[in-house]
Parts: sequence; C-alpha cells; structure tokens
Amino acid sequence: MSKLVKKLVTRDIAGKLAGVQDAIVVNVIGMEGNDNYTLRKTLRDQGIQMLVVKQSLAARATVGSQLHAAFGGVEGSIAVVWGCEDFVSLAKAVTALDKGGKFKAFEIKGGVMDGDALDGEKVKAISKWPSRTEQIALLVGQILSPATNLAGQILGPGRKVAGQVKKLVENLEG
Repeated sequence: MSKLVKKLVTRDIAGKLAGVQDAIVVNVIGMEGNDNYTLRKTLRDQGIQMLVVKQSLAARATVGSQLHAAFGGVEGSIAVVWGCEDFVSLAKAVTALDKGGKFKAFEIKGGVMDGDALDGEKVKAISKWPSRTEQIALLVGQILSPATNLAGQILGPGRKVAGQVKKLVENLEG
C-alpha cells in the first residue's frame, strides 16, 4: 500500500472514530459472510457500531486520542466496536455475543475505557458491573429510602387511630 493510500485510509479511520472515547477491540477474522452480516445486524439493532481495520492503521489514526491505548497489544486485522449508552452496557452486549457461541470466530481482544487500555478478561469483568441505568436506579432508591421510612413513621399512628375509629363506628351501627 502506498504512502498516499495509507494517509487517505488513516484519515478516513480517524474521521469515523472522531469523538469516540471508549471502545472494545474484537476479532472477527475467519467469520463466514452470513455470520458477519448477522453479527453486524445484531450490533446495529443495539446501537453499536463496528469497524474492521488493520491494527497499524488504526493506531496511526488514533494518535493523540484516548483510543490509541486500545491498539497496543493486538496485531493484524481487528474490529473496533463502540456505541451504547455507556461502556458497561457495551461490554455487556459484546460479552453476551462472545459467550453465546453463535459466532465462533468472535473473540474479545481488549479495549479502552477512559484512556486506559484493557485486556479481554478486564472487559469481561467490567461487563458484570451495573450499567448507568442500574446505577441511577440504585442511587434514586437510596435517596428515596429515608423519605419513605419517615413518611411511614408519620402516617403509621394516624392509620392505626383511623382504623380503630372506623371499627368503633361499625360496632355502634351494627
């Protein structure tokens, strides 16, 4: 490949990865065409994008960005996967595809989160963390818990008195 073509391809890759902060690097080499189409459709349905690229060109295109760390430990052609609401959701989706066994050549090689390089095992460990939505639900529950307890303590005695008055009225009527 000539230097001019490499520069053009590098510029194209840099444009596609512009603004991407976190990504996962996977292996899809050796997949059949139908499996590749099904994988891309599955990812697209989840709001995830995938770009198959040569490692050296991707590393050259991401110099100076947070993604550059993802391409240090891999060689040859790879696929860069990014998208979802947050990195944990992305890791969960990609790990589910890896564990599913439907795509035999699909393998997590590593990734980058907040500028830190991750290996495949670390990405799988991150997939067990709560996602952004789950974390917000936990936080809201913790915030509302004391108020719920206080409301129950305030309303509890009033309910008890109201129940006794209602029973007394029923006994007098009956």
